[in-house]
Amino acid sequence: MWIASEVTRRLGIDLPIIQAGMAGGTTTPELVAAVSQAGGLGTLGAGYMSGEQIRAAIRAIRELTDKPFGVNLFIPEEESGRTAPGEAVRQIMNETRRRLGIPEDPELGKVAEPFEEQMAAVLEERVPVFSFTFGLLDKRSMAECKKRGIVVMGTATTVREGVALEASGVDMVVAQGSEAGGHRGSFLPDSPNNLVGLMALIPQMADRLSVPVIAAGGIMDGRGIAAAFMLGAQAAQLGTAFLLTEESGAHRLHKQAVLSASDEETVLTTAFSGKAARGVNNEFMRLLAPYAEDIPSYPAQNAMTRDIRQAASRQERSEFLSMWAGQAGALGRTLSAGQLVSKLVEETESLLGKR
Repeated sequence: MWIASEVTRRLGIDLPIIQAGMAGGTTTPELVAAVSQAGGLGTLGAGYMSGEQIRAAIRAIRELTDKPFGVNLFIPEEESGRTAPGEAVRQIMNETRRRLGIPEDPELGKVAEPFEEQMAAVLEERVPVFSFTFGLLDKRSMAECKKRGIVVMGTATTVREGVALEASGVDMVVAQGSEAGGHRGSFLPDSPNNLVGLMALIPQMADRLSVPVIAAGGIMDGRGIAAAFMLGAQAAQLGTAFLLTEESGAHRLHKQAVLSASDEETVLTTAFSGKAARGVNNEFMRLLAPYAEDIPSYPAQNAMTRDIRQAASRQERSEFLSMWAGQAGALGRTLSAGQLVSKLVEETESLLGKR
């Protein structure tokens, strides 16, 4: 077994490479299954899916592979902050809608999928691995996972968050560095300085925790994986790298933007969802940047921009798309998921002298 560790043993995988659970359609059943078939761990990003959609996706994955895979969900957050946009934000969003030719001030409908229904699908389907972000899993759900033999992974952006996750009973902690694309997994409200770089976060978290640490954030090739191992991680989780693969459901323009973005062109924004997330800078993000305090909190803003994002996708208007990406997207490669895993293994083995 290549670089065998507690992570590979517990997850039942050959390679300590995990595909991040990117919500919003990126992690198709084909992508998840391809990563798992190649020896890593594919993960379904199910944060925006209903319970029935999760069940259907899990069954589709199982038709494609008999290897272990994971499902990732968002922990519900207590409602705080704005639930309605300030007038300037409302006007900017309506002007955007006019440019896209869609109705202004639409009815919101459902703000978020019920977590209880999502979690019920995970438990009933007995997925091999369950990962989550934005908080701590409730005690009942944790106990039900343990009863079913489901490996549980939580996301932390600081050592204190990692300690809290370990105390809650997780089997492993994903250390998310500030370089990571997509939403920040921060959840301790009294920890505002949570933009810790991955190279600083891994060794400190590895020293404090007794459960395995998985490195995430800005890792695109074997160099990043090897560095993470040297710093104390037992596995690496890659999101942006797999977003660019053939099986990914990411929009064509999203992939192009990530590949052409420099290290300075991804920024943190709350414009699309009301929660800090890193993506390729575009017009919508720039328009709302001066009005950050008037943007509704998550998940209200996420629901309020859904029509904009969907119309932008249909019309191929990248200036209004949420194009999440880590800081090293330009190192990406347009390969199949299986080919990417093979490349990552080859590069990492070469650097660590495992040949």
